[in-house]
Amino acid sequence: MAAIHRRKDKWQVRIRRKGFPVEVKTFNTRADAEQWARSVETEMDRGSFVSRSEAEANTLEDIIEHYITDVCPTRRSGADEISRLRATCRTRLAKLSMAALTPKAVAAYRDERLKKVKPATVIRELAYLSAIINHARREWDINIANPVTLVRKPPSPQGRDRVLTTDEETLLLAAMIPTERRSIWLLPATILSLETAMRRGELIELRWSNVNLEAQTAYLPITKNGTARTVPLSKKAVSILADLPRSIDGTVIPVKGNTLHAAFRKACKRAGITDFHWHDLRHTAITRLAQKLPNLIELAAVSGHRNLGMLKRYYHPSAADLARKLG
Repeated sequence: MAAIHRRKDKWQVRIRRKGFPVEVKTFNTRADAEQWARSVETEMDRGSFVSRSEAEANTLEDIIEHYITDVCPTRRSGADEISRLRATCRTRLAKLSMAALTPKAVAAYRDERLKKVKPATVIRELAYLSAIINHARREWDINIANPVTLVRKPPSPQGRDRVLTTDEETLLLAAMIPTERRSIWLLPATILSLETAMRRGELIELRWSNVNLEAQTAYLPITKNGTARTVPLSKKAVSILADLPRSIDGTVIPVKGNTLHAAFRKACKRAGITDFHWHDLRHTAITRLAQKLPNLIELAAVSGHRNLGMLKRYYHPSAADLARKLG
């Protein structure tokens, strides 16, 4: 039987039933308390009761903070993820309890974000939010249906095909020349990206122990798709690496991803280059490598793509170049 007690101006219900955890909840009126107690006991009798106490006791912000503490340190991109999750914690959605996290609330968050960022960013944020909720359901006894799965996602934008022109490259690299206020790592990191087509995460995780300047190779034990690969290094890349100072921790580019990204954005602004992102360096590099490696299998071996369909998204030959090949 449920025990109902008055506590100041509230009514507290405590249900003890063998085989179930103790359920406690407080209501404004006795009638609401009795109704809840009857519904819970009926579900327990039927064997269909699922406790929502953890979902009611924790907000989305609590779950995100738990995820930052327990999960992010185990992920390769954990440092970058933490800053994005901290920003999510400042939204109105994060203040809701997990039990109050409805599709309507998530849809409102989606619409609000679409006013500030591009659809591709919102799609990534919703996917990440869904992953966190699923983790909480599996690991932390948060018994709710995942509301993100019921929300319509923004239309996926067409893949980017922005590549750096020769003139833009000259301006950009000049804007990266180290000064007292500019990082010494931005310029070599950018050139290495253009020479190797490495992703930003792969580049900042590259260690000297995996670099062989004599063989002109860089070994990446962990990549985005989970498959290790060895990247061939051009003579220019070898020259850049040979001139770099050695950091104590053994990383080639001892800079956090967000720091590198912010410095890159400022350099683009100084150079007057618009609509160009760090990942576009990879587009540019693969497009240039395709001229040297017309064999798609060889090109995929360098870029790390296991799916040639995905590689096609990054390969942007000009129609004029193709016409010259046709004769």
